[in-house]
Amino acid sequence: MSARRAAISKARDKAEARRLNPLEEFVWQGRDKRGKEMKGEQLARTANLLRAELRKQGINPTVVKPKSKPLFGGSGKKVSARDIAVFSRQLATMMKSGVPIVNSLEIIGGGSKNPTMKKMVNSLRSDIEGGASIYEAMSQYPVQFDELYRNLVRAGEASGVLETVLETIATYKENLESIKGKIKKALFYPTAVIAVAILVCAVLMVYVVPIFKETFSSYGAELPAFTSLVFGISDIFVKWFWLIGIIAAGGIGFFIYSYKRSAKLQHTVDRMMLKLPVIGKVLHESAIARFARTLAVTFKAGVPLVEALDSVAGATGSMVYEQAVMKMKDDVAVGYPVNVAMKQVNLFPHMVVQMTAIGEEAGALDTMLYKVAEFYEEEVSNTVDALSSLIEPMVMVIIGGLVGSIVVAMYLPIFKIAMTVM
Repeated sequence: MSARRAAISKARDKAEARRLNPLEEFVWQGRDKRGKEMKGEQLARTANLLRAELRKQGINPTVVKPKSKPLFGGSGKKVSARDIAVFSRQLATMMKSGVPIVNSLEIIGGGSKNPTMKKMVNSLRSDIEGGASIYEAMSQYPVQFDELYRNLVRAGEASGVLETVLETIATYKENLESIKGKIKKALFYPTAVIAVAILVCAVLMVYVVPIFKETFSSYGAELPAFTSLVFGISDIFVKWFWLIGIIAAGGIGFFIYSYKRSAKLQHTVDRMMLKLPVIGKVLHESAIARFARTLAVTFKAGVPLVEALDSVAGATGSMVYEQAVMKMKDDVAVGYPVNVAMKQVNLFPHMVVQMTAIGEEAGALDTMLYKVAEFYEEEVSNTVDALSSLIEPMVMVIIGGLVGSIVVAMYLPIFKIAMTVM
Protein backbone atom coordinates (compact mmCIF):
# COMPACT_ATOMS: atom_id res chain seq x y z
CA MET A 1 0.00 0.00 0.00
CA SER A 2 2.84 2.40 0.86
CA ALA A 3 4.43 1.71 -2.55
CA ARG A 4 1.14 2.55 -4.27
CA ARG A 5 0.84 5.80 -2.31
CA ALA A 6 4.40 6.70 -3.23
CA ALA A 7 3.66 6.04 -6.92
CA ILE A 8 0.52 8.19 -6.77
CA SER A 9 2.43 10.97 -5.02
CA LYS A 10 5.19 10.78 -7.63
CA ALA A 11 2.65 10.97 -10.46
CA ARG A 12 1.04 14.03 -8.84
CA ASP A 13 4.43 15.72 -8.46
CA LYS A 14 5.13 15.09 -12.15
CA ALA A 15 1.74 16.46 -13.12
CA GLU A 16 2.38 19.60 -11.06
CA ALA A 17 5.81 20.01 -12.67
CA ARG A 18 4.23 19.67 -16.11
CA ARG A 19 1.63 22.27 -15.20
CA LEU A 20 4.31 24.75 -14.15
CA ASN A 21 6.36 23.97 -17.27
CA PRO A 22 3.77 23.62 -20.06
CA LEU A 23 4.33 22.41 -23.60
CA GLU A 24 5.57 24.89 -26.20
CA GLU A 25 5.53 24.58 -29.97
CA PHE A 26 8.96 24.47 -31.64
CA VAL A 27 10.09 24.43 -35.27
CA TRP A 28 13.16 22.36 -36.08
CA GLN A 29 15.50 21.52 -38.95
CA GLY A 30 18.02 18.73 -39.19
CA ARG A 31 19.50 15.84 -41.16
CA ASP A 32 18.77 12.14 -40.93
CA LYS A 33 21.39 9.38 -41.06
CA ARG A 34 21.48 9.59 -44.87
CA GLY A 35 22.18 13.33 -44.72
CA LYS A 36 18.73 14.25 -46.02
CA GLU A 37 17.38 17.64 -44.95
CA MET A 38 14.32 17.38 -42.69
CA LYS A 39 12.16 19.90 -40.89
CA GLY A 40 8.98 19.96 -38.84
CA GLU A 41 7.00 21.33 -35.91
CA GLN A 42 6.62 19.63 -32.53
CA LEU A 43 5.42 20.36 -29.02
CA ALA A 44 7.98 20.03 -26.23
CA ARG A 45 8.68 21.47 -22.80
CA THR A 46 12.17 22.74 -23.69
CA ALA A 47 14.36 22.95 -26.77
CA ASN A 48 16.93 20.59 -25.18
CA LEU A 49 14.30 17.90 -24.58
CA LEU A 50 13.19 18.21 -28.21
CA ARG A 51 16.80 17.86 -29.43
CA ALA A 52 17.17 14.70 -27.33
CA GLU A 53 13.91 13.31 -28.73
CA LEU A 54 15.01 14.02 -32.32
CA ARG A 55 18.36 12.30 -31.78
CA LYS A 56 16.50 9.23 -30.51
CA GLN A 57 14.66 9.21 -33.84
CA GLY A 58 17.96 9.31 -35.75
CA ILE A 59 17.79 12.99 -36.66
CA ASN A 60 20.68 15.37 -36.01
CA PRO A 61 18.99 18.73 -35.26
CA THR A 62 20.65 21.87 -36.59
CA VAL A 63 17.94 24.40 -35.68
CA VAL A 64 15.45 24.16 -32.80
CA LYS A 65 13.58 27.34 -31.92
CA PRO A 66 10.17 28.35 -30.55
CA LYS A 67 7.56 28.85 -33.24
CA SER A 68 6.90 32.53 -33.80
CA LYS A 69 3.39 33.60 -32.86
CA PRO A 70 1.20 35.38 -35.41
CA LEU A 71 1.09 39.16 -35.17
CA PHE A 72 -2.70 39.09 -35.07
CA GLY A 73 -5.15 36.40 -34.02
CA GLY A 74 -3.58 34.95 -30.87
CA SER A 75 -2.70 31.31 -30.44
CA GLY A 76 -5.50 29.79 -32.51
CA LYS A 77 -9.11 28.72 -32.35
CA LYS A 78 -10.83 27.60 -29.18
CA VAL A 79 -11.60 23.95 -28.60
CA SER A 80 -15.29 23.59 -29.46
CA ALA A 81 -17.78 20.97 -28.30
CA ARG A 82 -17.66 19.50 -31.82
CA ASP A 83 -13.86 19.18 -31.54
CA ILE A 84 -14.34 17.17 -28.34
CA ALA A 85 -16.97 14.98 -30.05
CA VAL A 86 -14.57 14.21 -32.93
CA PHE A 87 -11.72 13.61 -30.47
CA SER A 88 -13.88 11.16 -28.48
CA ARG A 89 -14.83 9.21 -31.62
CA GLN A 90 -11.21 9.03 -32.84
CA LEU A 91 -9.91 7.92 -29.45
CA ALA A 92 -12.69 5.33 -29.06
CA THR A 93 -12.05 3.90 -32.56
CA MET A 94 -8.28 3.62 -32.05
CA MET A 95 -8.54 2.04 -28.61
CA LYS A 96 -11.16 -0.40 -29.90
CA SER A 97 -8.65 -1.36 -32.60
CA GLY A 98 -6.02 -2.13 -29.96
CA VAL A 99 -3.90 1.03 -30.31
CA PRO A 100 -2.45 2.03 -26.89
CA ILE A 101 -3.81 5.23 -25.38
CA VAL A 102 -0.48 7.11 -25.64
CA ASN A 103 -0.06 6.20 -29.33
CA SER A 104 -3.69 7.08 -30.00
CA LEU A 105 -3.26 10.54 -28.49
CA GLU A 106 -0.02 11.06 -30.44
CA ILE A 107 -1.81 10.25 -33.72
CA ILE A 108 -4.81 12.45 -32.89
CA GLY A 109 -2.61 15.35 -31.80
CA GLY A 110 -0.47 15.10 -34.92
CA GLY A 111 -3.52 15.18 -37.19
CA SER A 112 -5.31 18.10 -35.51
CA LYS A 113 -5.45 21.35 -37.51
CA ASN A 114 -6.52 23.39 -34.48
CA PRO A 115 -3.31 24.49 -32.66
CA THR A 116 -5.11 24.78 -29.32
CA MET A 117 -6.60 21.30 -29.68
CA LYS A 118 -3.23 19.90 -30.76
CA LYS A 119 -1.53 21.42 -27.74
CA MET A 120 -4.17 20.02 -25.38
CA VAL A 121 -4.03 16.48 -26.82
CA ASN A 122 -0.24 16.41 -26.67
CA SER A 123 -0.40 17.63 -23.09
CA LEU A 124 -2.78 14.76 -22.26
CA ARG A 125 -0.35 12.32 -23.88
CA SER A 126 2.57 13.75 -21.92
CA ASP A 127 0.68 13.56 -18.61
CA ILE A 128 -0.37 9.93 -19.20
CA GLU A 129 3.19 9.02 -20.20
CA GLY A 130 4.30 10.49 -16.87
CA GLY A 131 2.04 8.16 -14.91
CA ALA A 132 -1.22 10.08 -14.56
CA SER A 133 -4.52 8.34 -15.22
CA ILE A 134 -6.69 9.51 -18.12
CA TYR A 135 -9.13 11.00 -15.60
CA GLU A 136 -6.34 12.95 -13.88
CA ALA A 137 -4.97 14.19 -17.22
CA MET A 138 -8.41 15.35 -18.39
CA SER A 139 -9.04 17.06 -15.04
CA GLN A 140 -6.41 19.63 -16.09
CA TYR A 141 -8.95 20.80 -18.73
CA PRO A 142 -12.31 21.14 -16.89
CA VAL A 143 -13.77 23.47 -19.53
CA GLN A 144 -13.19 21.06 -22.44
CA PHE A 145 -13.91 17.89 -20.42
CA ASP A 146 -16.83 18.65 -18.12
CA GLU A 147 -17.65 16.82 -14.90
CA LEU A 148 -19.94 14.34 -16.67
CA TYR A 149 -17.24 13.45 -19.23
CA ARG A 150 -14.59 12.97 -16.53
CA ASN A 151 -16.89 10.90 -14.32
CA LEU A 152 -17.65 8.55 -17.22
CA VAL A 153 -13.95 8.18 -18.02
CA ARG A 154 -13.17 7.48 -14.36
CA ALA A 155 -15.93 4.83 -14.22
CA GLY A 156 -14.61 3.25 -17.44
CA GLU A 157 -11.05 3.14 -16.11
CA ALA A 158 -12.17 1.63 -12.80
CA SER A 159 -14.26 -1.10 -14.47
CA GLY A 160 -11.71 -1.88 -17.22
CA VAL A 161 -14.10 -1.04 -20.07
CA LEU A 162 -12.67 2.33 -21.04
CA GLU A 163 -12.85 1.57 -24.79
CA THR A 164 -16.59 0.84 -24.56
CA VAL A 165 -17.23 3.91 -22.40
CA LEU A 166 -15.31 6.15 -24.81
CA GLU A 167 -17.37 4.82 -27.70
CA THR A 168 -20.54 5.52 -25.73
CA ILE A 169 -19.31 9.03 -24.92
CA ALA A 170 -18.51 9.63 -28.59
CA THR A 171 -22.03 8.61 -29.65
CA TYR A 172 -23.52 10.71 -26.86
CA LYS A 173 -21.51 13.80 -27.85
CA GLU A 174 -22.37 13.38 -31.53
CA ASN A 175 -26.10 13.08 -30.80
CA LEU A 176 -25.98 16.05 -28.44
CA GLU A 177 -24.22 18.23 -31.02
CA SER A 178 -26.72 17.09 -33.65
CA ILE A 179 -29.64 18.27 -31.49
CA LYS A 180 -27.91 21.58 -30.74
CA GLY A 181 -27.18 22.09 -34.42
CA LYS A 182 -30.81 21.51 -35.41
CA ILE A 183 -32.14 23.92 -32.79
CA LYS A 184 -29.60 26.61 -33.76
CA LYS A 185 -30.47 26.12 -37.42
CA ALA A 186 -34.17 26.58 -36.68
CA LEU A 187 -33.63 29.75 -34.65
CA PHE A 188 -30.80 31.38 -36.61
CA TYR A 189 -32.67 32.03 -39.86
CA PRO A 190 -35.62 34.00 -38.43
CA THR A 191 -33.38 35.87 -35.99
CA ALA A 192 -31.00 36.93 -38.77
CA VAL A 193 -33.77 37.95 -41.15
CA ILE A 194 -35.65 39.98 -38.51
CA ALA A 195 -32.38 41.69 -37.50
CA VAL A 196 -31.77 42.65 -41.13
CA ALA A 197 -35.37 43.90 -41.42
CA ILE A 198 -34.94 46.11 -38.34
CA LEU A 199 -31.67 47.46 -39.76
CA VAL A 200 -33.33 48.23 -43.12
CA CYS A 201 -36.21 50.02 -41.36
CA ALA A 202 -33.73 52.06 -39.29
CA VAL A 203 -31.88 53.12 -42.45
CA LEU A 204 -35.18 54.10 -44.11
CA MET A 205 -36.19 56.13 -41.05
CA VAL A 206 -32.86 57.99 -40.82
CA TYR A 207 -32.04 58.58 -44.50
CA VAL A 208 -35.07 58.03 -46.76
CA VAL A 209 -38.12 59.23 -44.82
CA PRO A 210 -36.62 62.71 -44.10
CA ILE A 211 -36.28 63.28 -47.86
CA PHE A 212 -40.02 62.57 -48.33
CA LYS A 213 -40.84 64.80 -45.35
CA GLU A 214 -38.93 67.73 -46.86
CA THR A 215 -40.64 67.20 -50.23
CA PHE A 216 -44.16 67.07 -48.74
CA SER A 217 -43.51 70.09 -46.50
CA SER A 218 -42.95 72.25 -49.60
CA TYR A 219 -46.56 71.58 -50.70
CA GLY A 220 -47.96 72.84 -47.39
CA ALA A 221 -50.81 70.30 -47.55
CA GLU A 222 -52.18 68.51 -44.49
CA LEU A 223 -50.62 65.04 -44.17
CA PRO A 224 -52.51 61.82 -43.34
CA ALA A 225 -52.31 60.79 -39.67
CA PHE A 226 -50.36 57.60 -40.43
CA THR A 227 -47.77 59.54 -42.47
CA SER A 228 -47.41 62.11 -39.66
CA LEU A 229 -46.84 59.25 -37.20
CA VAL A 230 -44.07 57.77 -39.37
CA PHE A 231 -42.48 61.23 -39.77
CA GLY A 232 -42.57 61.67 -35.99
CA ILE A 233 -40.82 58.32 -35.45
CA SER A 234 -38.30 59.28 -38.13
CA ASP A 235 -37.57 62.57 -36.32
CA ILE A 236 -36.85 60.64 -33.13
CA PHE A 237 -34.50 58.29 -35.00
CA VAL A 238 -32.66 61.16 -36.71
CA LYS A 239 -32.26 63.19 -33.52
CA TRP A 240 -31.58 60.40 -31.06
CA PHE A 241 -30.25 57.49 -33.15
CA TRP A 242 -26.99 57.45 -31.15
CA LEU A 243 -28.88 57.32 -27.86
CA ILE A 244 -31.21 54.58 -29.15
CA GLY A 245 -28.14 52.54 -30.22
CA ILE A 246 -26.47 52.99 -26.82
CA ILE A 247 -29.67 52.04 -24.94
CA ALA A 248 -30.24 48.98 -27.14
CA ALA A 249 -26.63 47.77 -26.87
CA GLY A 250 -26.53 48.54 -23.14
CA GLY A 251 -29.83 46.75 -22.53
CA ILE A 252 -28.69 43.64 -24.39
CA GLY A 253 -25.31 43.69 -22.63
CA PHE A 254 -26.94 44.16 -19.19
CA PHE A 255 -29.40 41.34 -19.85
CA ILE A 256 -26.61 38.92 -20.91
CA TYR A 257 -24.51 39.94 -17.89
CA SER A 258 -27.44 39.47 -15.49
CA TYR A 259 -28.53 36.20 -17.14
CA LYS A 260 -25.11 34.61 -16.68
CA ARG A 261 -24.94 35.58 -13.00
CA SER A 262 -28.52 35.15 -11.82
CA ALA A 263 -29.94 31.64 -11.44
CA LYS A 264 -33.37 33.14 -10.76
CA LEU A 265 -33.33 35.07 -14.06
CA GLN A 266 -32.15 31.98 -15.96
CA HIS A 267 -34.99 29.96 -14.45
CA THR A 268 -37.55 32.68 -15.33
CA VAL A 269 -36.31 33.03 -18.93
CA ASP A 270 -36.12 29.26 -19.44
CA ARG A 271 -39.64 28.80 -18.08
CA MET A 272 -40.95 31.52 -20.43
CA MET A 273 -39.14 29.94 -23.39
CA LEU A 274 -40.69 26.55 -22.58
CA LYS A 275 -44.16 28.12 -22.75
CA LEU A 276 -43.66 29.58 -26.23
CA PRO A 277 -45.69 27.92 -29.02
CA VAL A 278 -43.72 25.47 -31.21
CA ILE A 279 -40.31 26.65 -29.93
CA GLY A 280 -41.28 25.61 -26.39
CA LYS A 281 -42.14 22.14 -27.71
CA VAL A 282 -38.68 21.84 -29.30
CA LEU A 283 -36.98 22.91 -26.06
CA HIS A 284 -39.06 20.45 -23.99
CA GLU A 285 -38.28 17.56 -26.32
CA SER A 286 -34.57 18.37 -26.57
CA ALA A 287 -34.28 18.61 -22.76
CA ILE A 288 -35.98 15.21 -22.34
CA ALA A 289 -33.76 13.69 -25.05
CA ARG A 290 -30.62 15.01 -23.35
CA PHE A 291 -31.81 13.83 -19.94
CA ALA A 292 -32.64 10.33 -21.16
CA ARG A 293 -29.46 9.80 -23.19
CA THR A 294 -27.16 11.27 -20.53
CA LEU A 295 -28.71 9.20 -17.73
CA ALA A 296 -28.56 6.07 -19.91
CA VAL A 297 -24.87 6.66 -20.70
CA THR A 298 -23.86 7.31 -17.09
CA PHE A 299 -25.93 4.43 -15.67
CA LYS A 300 -24.60 1.99 -18.27
CA ALA A 301 -21.03 3.07 -17.45
CA GLY A 302 -21.54 1.97 -13.86
CA VAL A 303 -22.00 5.36 -12.21
CA PRO A 304 -24.33 5.04 -9.16
CA LEU A 305 -27.83 6.36 -9.88
CA VAL A 306 -27.78 9.26 -7.40
CA GLU A 307 -24.36 10.41 -8.64
CA ALA A 308 -25.53 9.95 -12.23
CA LEU A 309 -28.56 12.21 -11.67
CA ASP A 310 -26.25 14.83 -10.17
CA SER A 311 -24.16 14.81 -13.36
CA VAL A 312 -27.21 14.64 -15.65
CA ALA A 313 -28.86 17.77 -14.18
CA GLY A 314 -26.44 20.18 -15.82
CA ALA A 315 -26.58 18.37 -19.18
CA THR A 316 -30.29 19.01 -19.85
CA GLY A 317 -29.61 22.50 -21.23
CA SER A 318 -32.50 24.02 -19.25
CA MET A 319 -32.47 25.55 -15.78
CA VAL A 320 -36.06 24.35 -15.25
CA TYR A 321 -35.13 20.74 -16.02
CA GLU A 322 -31.87 21.05 -14.09
CA GLN A 323 -33.73 22.00 -10.90
CA ALA A 324 -36.29 19.25 -11.54
CA VAL A 325 -33.57 16.61 -11.89
CA MET A 326 -31.91 17.82 -8.67
CA LYS A 327 -35.26 17.31 -6.89
CA MET A 328 -35.43 13.83 -8.43
CA LYS A 329 -31.93 13.12 -7.13
CA ASP A 330 -33.02 14.01 -3.60
CA ASP A 331 -36.06 11.71 -3.88
CA VAL A 332 -34.03 8.81 -5.29
CA ALA A 333 -31.42 9.28 -2.54
CA VAL A 334 -34.08 8.52 0.12
CA GLY A 335 -35.33 5.41 -1.69
CA TYR A 336 -37.93 6.46 -4.28
CA PRO A 337 -37.80 4.78 -7.72
CA VAL A 338 -36.82 7.06 -10.61
CA ASN A 339 -40.30 6.91 -12.19
CA VAL A 340 -41.97 8.04 -8.94
CA ALA A 341 -39.47 10.92 -8.64
CA MET A 342 -40.31 11.86 -12.26
CA LYS A 343 -44.02 12.10 -11.45
CA GLN A 344 -43.36 14.48 -8.56
CA VAL A 345 -41.64 17.14 -10.70
CA ASN A 346 -44.56 17.14 -13.18
CA LEU A 347 -42.39 17.85 -16.24
CA PHE A 348 -41.98 14.52 -17.97
CA PRO A 349 -44.70 13.12 -20.30
CA HIS A 350 -46.65 10.04 -19.21
CA MET A 351 -44.88 7.88 -21.82
CA VAL A 352 -41.44 8.72 -20.42
CA VAL A 353 -42.54 7.93 -16.87
CA GLN A 354 -44.09 4.60 -17.90
CA MET A 355 -41.10 3.49 -19.97
CA THR A 356 -38.79 4.37 -17.06
CA ALA A 357 -40.99 2.31 -14.72
CA ILE A 358 -40.88 -0.68 -17.10
CA GLY A 359 -37.11 -0.34 -17.41
CA GLU A 360 -36.68 -0.29 -13.62
CA GLU A 361 -38.92 -3.33 -13.14
CA ALA A 362 -37.11 -5.28 -15.88
CA GLY A 363 -33.62 -4.24 -14.72
CA ALA A 364 -32.99 -2.58 -18.08
CA LEU A 365 -33.27 1.11 -17.22
CA ASP A 366 -30.45 2.16 -19.53
CA THR A 367 -32.02 0.32 -22.51
CA MET A 368 -35.40 1.99 -21.98
CA LEU A 369 -33.80 5.41 -21.56
CA TYR A 370 -31.91 4.92 -24.83
CA LYS A 371 -35.25 4.22 -26.55
CA VAL A 372 -36.76 7.35 -24.98
CA ALA A 373 -33.76 9.41 -26.16
CA GLU A 374 -34.01 8.07 -29.72
CA PHE A 375 -37.75 8.77 -29.85
CA TYR A 376 -37.43 12.37 -28.65
CA GLU A 377 -34.37 13.07 -30.81
CA GLU A 378 -36.47 12.04 -33.80
CA GLU A 379 -39.31 14.24 -32.53
CA VAL A 380 -36.92 17.20 -32.25
CA SER A 381 -35.74 16.62 -35.81
CA ASN A 382 -39.32 16.46 -37.17
CA THR A 383 -40.46 19.50 -35.17
CA VAL A 384 -37.46 21.57 -36.29
CA ASP A 385 -38.19 20.71 -39.94
CA ALA A 386 -41.83 21.73 -39.46
CA LEU A 387 -40.74 24.86 -37.59
CA SER A 388 -38.47 25.92 -40.45
CA SER A 389 -41.37 25.58 -42.92
CA LEU A 390 -43.69 27.50 -40.59
CA ILE A 391 -41.31 30.31 -39.67
CA GLU A 392 -40.32 31.25 -43.24
CA PRO A 393 -43.74 32.66 -44.30
CA MET A 394 -44.20 34.28 -40.86
CA VAL A 395 -40.86 36.07 -41.20
CA MET A 396 -41.78 37.27 -44.69
CA VAL A 397 -45.07 38.65 -43.32
CA ILE A 398 -43.22 40.52 -40.55
CA ILE A 399 -40.68 41.98 -42.99
CA GLY A 400 -43.40 42.88 -45.48
CA GLY A 401 -45.42 44.51 -42.70
CA LEU A 402 -42.52 46.66 -41.44
CA VAL A 403 -41.18 47.81 -44.80
CA GLY A 404 -44.62 47.94 -46.43
CA SER A 405 -45.98 50.21 -43.67
CA ILE A 406 -43.21 52.74 -44.31
CA VAL A 407 -43.80 52.61 -48.07
CA VAL A 408 -47.57 53.05 -47.67
CA ALA A 409 -47.02 55.97 -45.29
CA MET A 410 -44.85 57.68 -47.92
CA TYR A 411 -47.33 57.17 -50.75
CA LEU A 412 -50.53 58.18 -48.92
CA PRO A 413 -49.85 61.93 -49.33
CA ILE A 414 -49.12 61.41 -53.03
CA PHE A 415 -52.51 59.72 -53.48
CA LYS A 416 -54.19 62.51 -51.51
CA ILE A 417 -52.55 65.23 -53.62
CA ALA A 418 -53.46 63.38 -56.84
CA MET A 419 -57.11 63.15 -55.76
CA THR A 420 -57.15 66.86 -54.88
CA VAL A 421 -55.79 67.78 -58.33
CA MET A 422 -58.37 65.58 -60.04
